[in-house]
Order: sequence, then C-alpha cells, then structure tokens
Amino acid sequence: MQGNFALCNPKQRKAIMGNSKKVDHVSPQFYRLPQLKIRLGVSGSSIWSWVRKGTFPAPVKLSENTTAWHLSDIEAWEKSRITASQSKAS
Repeated sequence: MQGNFALCNPKQRKAIMGNSKKVDHVSPQFYRLPQLKIRLGVSGSSIWSWVRKGTFPAPVKLSENTTAWHLSDIEAWEKSRITASQSKAS
C-alpha cells in the first residue's frame, strides 16, 4: 500500500529513517490501532468488536504494553471481505 510511511508521526519517521532525508517506501509489518483505524476507515471500537466476535484477526502481543496486527493477517482479512462481497453480488 503506497503511503504507509505517511501514517507515521514525525517522531516515528525519525526513528525509522534516522537523519536520512530520502524515503523510497517503508511498508510496516505491524499496524497499531491508530494506523489500522486509518487503513480500514473504521473506529477502534468497531475493530475490537470484530475481534471479540472472531470476525477480525486478533492482535499480536509485541510486548507487555504493546499490541499490533500483523500485515499479512490484515491483508488476508481484507481479501476475505472482498471475496465475500463479490459472492453476495453474484
């Protein structure tokens, strides 16, 4: 997905890139809730509701206070939603 780097705040950009001014493309492997909300265009409460219902992938515990969703899980879920939507339309 083009532009994922734009979802980072300036502090995150600096941590990723250091003092480098050149940015070709940075693709995160994990999405925290704020980035996931932007990617999907839904609220955090919707995401957590889907997780509780088992209709959305559970996050990965990266540390004691950090949870995130792995990119491959998000992409698989997105593809499943597209497929389900197309099969209903047929």
